Amino acid sequence: MSKSVKIIMGLALLTVVSACGQRNDEVVYADPAPVAPIVAEPTYSKY
Repeated sequence: MSKSVKIIMGLALLTVVSACGQRNDEVVYADPAPVAPIVAEPTYSKY
């Protein structure tokens, strides 16, 4: 194989290994903000 093909294959292998590597992502759950009580909007009859 030519040198450029070897380099491309090496980079592809490196990309796959790094993408499938061990992940240590921490999951953080935030408390939702307190929700204001639902209030009906005032309606005005103009006509």
